Amino acid sequence: MKLDYLPLHFNLKGQTVLVVGGGDVAYRKVELLIAAQANIRLVALEVRSQLRELIGKKGVITIGPYDSVFIEGVVLVISATSNKSVNKRVYSDATSAGIPVNVVDTPELCSVIFPGIVDRSPVIISVSTGGATPVLARYIKSLIDSVVPQRIARLATYLKEKRQALKECFPNFNVRRKLMESFLASPGKEMAQNNLFIEADRYLFQDSPNIAQGEVYLVGAGPGDPDLLTLRALQLLQTADVILYDNLVSNLVLERARRDAYKEFVGKRSGYKSTTQEDINTMLVRLAREGQRVVRLKGGDPFIFGRGGEEMDALITEGIPFQVIPGISAANGCAAYAGIPLTHRDYSQSVRFVTGHPKDGVVNLIWDELVQLDQTLVFYMGMGGLASICEKLIEHGMSKKMPIAIISKGTTPEQRTVRGDLNNILDNVAKAKLEAPTLIIIGRVVALAK
Repeated sequence: MKLDYLPLHFNLKGQTVLVVGGGDVAYRKVELLIAAQANIRLVALEVRSQLRELIGKKGVITIGPYDSVFIEGVVLVISATSNKSVNKRVYSDATSAGIPVNVVDTPELCSVIFPGIVDRSPVIISVSTGGATPVLARYIKSLIDSVVPQRIARLATYLKEKRQALKECFPNFNVRRKLMESFLASPGKEMAQNNLFIEADRYLFQDSPNIAQGEVYLVGAGPGDPDLLTLRALQLLQTADVILYDNLVSNLVLERARRDAYKEFVGKRSGYKSTTQEDINTMLVRLAREGQRVVRLKGGDPFIFGRGGEEMDALITEGIPFQVIPGISAANGCAAYAGIPLTHRDYSQSVRFVTGHPKDGVVNLIWDELVQLDQTLVFYMGMGGLASICEKLIEHGMSKKMPIAIISKGTTPEQRTVRGDLNNILDNVAKAKLEAPTLIIIGRVVALAK
């Protein structure tokens, strides 16, 4: 992850801010600064009357040219003039003095930027595109504005007032966090937002005997695109204490997780030492017994070639509470992104999901059952056995001209699809130099993709 700007909220109460400029742009910035309870030092050749009235007794106005002496004793500098040479001078003076500076609409002359703000004080949500496109920032702000209720301010104030009491009642941080998360999922949240504080207390301070008990969530991460995560999966990623993830889970998905969650790779990579399934099962049980909220994150769906069933059995045996959160499977996601319908009433009335992982270079399956004209075959983990798959299907009667597609890194920005037929696909793949992970789709539906 790389940030062009680190988002921070600046406490300006009683602090002095220099604003250079006296027009409409300066007016908008001064409005924000006064809302933040800052003291204003404004310098301009001319100052519009509305701006004079706005500042009133909350600052000092100097009519005249800018001079570097004005930056002394200020904590922030804003230049809101149309004069490029003045803006450059303000920027140079401020940066030389180590003072944060914003030159309006000139990102290259900014050490700080003004985000779009959704104000639900004490909840403040800021949105920024790093100065690249303010219109997009405003659009995103409008989306947030429409879904975050004004009443959230009451909830925030209520929880702030209860914070110390919670610490005294529940000294353990993890216990407090779980209580808070439980409260936010309870009717108590709505009661607090409606000023029913006594009723809300009954939910907030409810001490469950199982609050220290951990839980395991077997979560499907989908095929790669983080926007394909289910809402439930996203919620759990943002509340998990520990995340055990597989090789097929993309970095983009992991970035949606809670920042301070402990993340451990337990996947399997060809040619590398891997964590055994038995060790993974043991880790899940141990972490849950330690009171951790554990997300076992798997590519696609946890119950489709994901060994989720084995982990479920281990958790049941040990008496560990768990939930299964399905995900969009690799077959569904990759096929959709490649424009291949897995079924079609004119071409395919069924679809089979098959593991194509070879043993000793050979894929052992009941081939006669797979060779059917009106059926789509989807092979997981089949790249290493592609030659054997094509050979066996042809040997058992499938046409050499049967369409086949190999999808690499499906649903991600790096997705590539190589098409052909059983007779030429090996040559096509060799030329394309596809990278894992891959998915193989065989059937007449492949020809429908454009």
